Amino acid sequence: MTDPRLTPEIVTLYGTGWCPDCKRSKQFFGEQRVPYDYVDVDADAEAMAFVEKTNKGMRSIPTIVFPDGAVLVEPSNAQLAEKLGLQTRARGSFYDAIIIGGGPTGLTAALYLAREGAEVLVIEKAGLGGQAGITQTLDNFPGFDEGIAGAEFTARLTRQAQKFGAEILQAQEVAALEKDGDYICVTTGDGTEYGAKAALLASGARYRRLGIPGEDDLIGVNVHFCATCDGAFYKGKKLLVIGGGNSGFEEGLFLTKFASQVGIVEFGEKPKASQILQDKVAEQPNMRVTLNHEVKELRVRDNRLEAVVVEDRATGVRKEWQYDGIFVFIGLSPNSDLLKGKAETDNWGFAVTDKTLMTSIPGVFAAGDVRAGSTKQAASAAGEGATAALMMRAYLKEG
Repeated sequence: MTDPRLTPEIVTLYGTGWCPDCKRSKQFFGEQRVPYDYVDVDADAEAMAFVEKTNKGMRSIPTIVFPDGAVLVEPSNAQLAEKLGLQTRARGSFYDAIIIGGGPTGLTAALYLAREGAEVLVIEKAGLGGQAGITQTLDNFPGFDEGIAGAEFTARLTRQAQKFGAEILQAQEVAALEKDGDYICVTTGDGTEYGAKAALLASGARYRRLGIPGEDDLIGVNVHFCATCDGAFYKGKKLLVIGGGNSGFEEGLFLTKFASQVGIVEFGEKPKASQILQDKVAEQPNMRVTLNHEVKELRVRDNRLEAVVVEDRATGVRKEWQYDGIFVFIGLSPNSDLLKGKAETDNWGFAVTDKTLMTSIPGVFAAGDVRAGSTKQAASAAGEGATAALMMRAYLKEG
């Protein structure tokens, strides 16, 4: 009789908390929005036996089993991408425009440019849709009076861009962006070079890290930055959200779908979230907000979270809280490393542009969350994408 674990309903990853390749694979699935089950073989003797049997006696992890019965052992990200059918290499080598980032900004710019007949390549290292794609519901995007799920919004926007002929690469990182005479040269993580007449940096921003002891050891284990990606692993557990802004309150509310208790801790004396979100949280019997407290350390034991060490900023008293998982939402840092030392950025690293959204590098534009002065809203991100496309079109005509 065939082992039912060889044909799971969704992708199943067998690994451990101390295995770096397991963490990488989990991160890959999270970034690409691939639903998966995680089984810790250190805590499950039957799972360990299954891994040994599958690998002819070897305890090779991660062992990843797919619904079609395929098994990948210690796969690279490229192998995972191939298995998932993601396009990681472009059909051409030169384009009118290359767009770095597949969020609302990049996809909107792509559809506007492609609709005008431009040859457009979009390169996205993570899941399409950016932060909008992992938002449970977009309820303030114009035209969707009853809201729309972030995943559905992303799927529609992606199909729209592709309908007009935009080419989209996924699970592919841009390693370098260089000005080469009149052209822009983009090099991807696999060493492939692509040329373009113009480029748009629409790489968005990422959630900031805490920068405290224990955080690095627990990222992907008990520390997370995406409630939609990782919340389901904490059914019936206690979770702590760090950050009292809109993101922290929104994600905290979402986590109540799984967790038995959700706490929110805010550094300041008052929450920064909108009053509507504060009221929603206050209505939840299993949510609690603690203000004016700073998280100082995540204590680790046996590669797992043992305790959260916090300090009452009013009294200086330190406390230890017990939680099963941590979700961090304390602001954004721009994904602007490609511009470092090459283009003007502000004190926080956001790209500085002129009124046409062009950076200080001729032919290289920036829009959306990565740009200094942007409003960090999905609707304005899409609007900037449209504006950038029109400005790039004018630039291409001049060239």
